[in-house]
Amino acid sequence: MPLNALPPGHVGAVVTSLEMTRRRSAPPLPASPLRLELWDEVDLPRYRALFRKVGARWLWYSRLAMSDAELRGALGEVHVVLESGADEVGLIELERRRPGTCRIRFLGLIPELTGCGHGSWLIGRALELAWRNGVERVDLFTCSLDHPAAMPAYLRAGFTAASRSFESFPDPRLAGLLPRDCAPQIPLLG
Repeated sequence: MPLNALPPGHVGAVVTSLEMTRRRSAPPLPASPLRLELWDEVDLPRYRALFRKVGARWLWYSRLAMSDAELRGALGEVHVVLESGADEVGLIELERRRPGTCRIRFLGLIPELTGCGHGSWLIGRALELAWRNGVERVDLFTCSLDHPAAMPAYLRAGFTAASRSFESFPDPRLAGLLPRDCAPQIPLLG
């Protein structure tokens, strides 16, 4: 099978669209020292700093490349994950632009908290929030650049794969949007 080269300075990812078309009776949420706080008004520099803290390891960059006006227009319902002492350690961002549908746009914790058993709590809380107000479908996208435990966790939570595609984009480290040393699992070329 032939390989398709990416343009110089680009990164590629397989993107999987996941969906949940009926609410499952969820098991009780595991105990967690974490809590959520809704940001009624989003402070953009604070949001970008948290977005970078949570997503740099996985090359999250989209929100960092937007102007303030673009970001304000793109933002959904933002919930910050707080640790004791009010440290911001994660986020859930939900989009409700289509009637009856809630998209989980972003969901994650800082790298220091991954692998500590907080993922089930985070996904459970995201689903609690997503299924409010007559929602009939919850969806999200994940990709091959995400944490290796992300896809299995989403499937355990009740999501099913709906479609798969490929995307390539300029490496955000080369563009200066993310530090050059983040995402060491993805070699920097160029």
